[in-house]
Amino acid sequence: MTTPLGWDRHREGVARLLSSYAAIPTGAPVRLRKRTSNLFRPREQVEAGLDVSGLDGVIAVDPVARTADVQGMCTYEHLVEATLAHGLVPFVVPQLRTITLGGAVTGLGIEATSFRLGLPHESVLEMDVLTGSGEVVTTRPGEPLFDTFPNSYGSLGYATRLRIELEPAPAYAALRHVAFSDSGLLEKAIAEVVETGEWEGQRVDAMDGVAFAPGELVLTLARWTDEAPHGGQPSDYTGSQVFYRSLQERESDLLTFHDYLWRWDTDWFWCSAAFGAQHPVVRRLWPRRLRRSDVYHRLLGLDQKLGISRRLDARAGRPEPERVVQDVEVPLDRLGEFLTWFDAEVGMRPVWLCPLRLRREAAPGERPWPTYPLEPGTTYVNVGFWGTVRVGDGASEGPTNRAIEAKVSELGGHKSLYSEAFYDAATFDRLYDGPHLAAVKQQHDPDGRLTSLYDKAVHRR
Repeated sequence: MTTPLGWDRHREGVARLLSSYAAIPTGAPVRLRKRTSNLFRPREQVEAGLDVSGLDGVIAVDPVARTADVQGMCTYEHLVEATLAHGLVPFVVPQLRTITLGGAVTGLGIEATSFRLGLPHESVLEMDVLTGSGEVVTTRPGEPLFDTFPNSYGSLGYATRLRIELEPAPAYAALRHVAFSDSGLLEKAIAEVVETGEWEGQRVDAMDGVAFAPGELVLTLARWTDEAPHGGQPSDYTGSQVFYRSLQERESDLLTFHDYLWRWDTDWFWCSAAFGAQHPVVRRLWPRRLRRSDVYHRLLGLDQKLGISRRLDARAGRPEPERVVQDVEVPLDRLGEFLTWFDAEVGMRPVWLCPLRLRREAAPGERPWPTYPLEPGTTYVNVGFWGTVRVGDGASEGPTNRAIEAKVSELGGHKSLYSEAFYDAATFDRLYDGPHLAAVKQQHDPDGRLTSLYDKAVHRR
């Protein structure tokens, strides 16, 4: 069990961070020094950077106020372990165990509770941020630094502490897998759940889905419960069974709440198949403790470093692949249009579907989170797709990714920036409110010590 480390150790971690900042030569870029990342765009490794080794834990949990003070580099795996000990859970827990709270807030996170509880940064009550000027600033909702921080990816600074809201955690998640043969019917079902919080008379606490094929779409509706329905035994998808396949095989299911939170992590959604980890023989031999998204991420990085797949493709005469690893948000009423276009132009299945709505309201014409300007009162669907498309010559120019970016913008959506982006500067500034971001950055990083968002996302610096 993760034991909260307390305020004294937190202050020690912050002091170590500030000492490492002071050791970076004046004028040199300020970057994190860390070994792991959930980013899917290349980034330069640094030897002399910010020491965040003392900022990866839970400081304190207040079960009465239902809040937790958490360090920025704390993974959700450790955060959830600490809060579940008090029967509580963060409002939104992203799918992968090693995503950090600070990363989910500065880089955006999402999960199946997002249709009713928004995005992770919307449950933050206050946070401390190390800015480019070397100051740790406490900021709260409504202040420019706080409101611009989501989707800034470290260009405004790094969160050292975040105070977040928690909600009661159940013992189980009872699931219903509802199949649809038409995206229009799926859109109507999502709209009904968002409006009523129910489906066929039963409460819905979490909702996501998978599009397996144009006529095979499954919406998974989860209901929190402290009692196993009809005395049922919860399923276990950390062993020989693979969770995403169960959506096609059964209409209902039961998971412990802990296993529900990490249902996608064991197989990195479905991407573990690329390493053979879903083959029955390989699965028996692959240690269960190593069936984790971070292990697959390291294997992928090793393959890219050594060029193994590239050499095998060249030897077999296969067209050069383009990596297409993206999450995009499109308005619910344009989902079917996007999927039809995606099937014709990209052809990658399955894809993940996760409805969301912002919690925070705003005055007409205003956007509550300017750096990722989704519209309040609008239901969006996150569409996640992760793999490669064989395009031949010119794959390095990202033709498929560029086409996706253009289509998402055409449909009034937005694209997350954890992976490659190919926008020109003017388009990027228009989509992510570049002038506002630059103004906030000038206030808190006047010497430009932190890499700009455009340089991080597009130039991959």
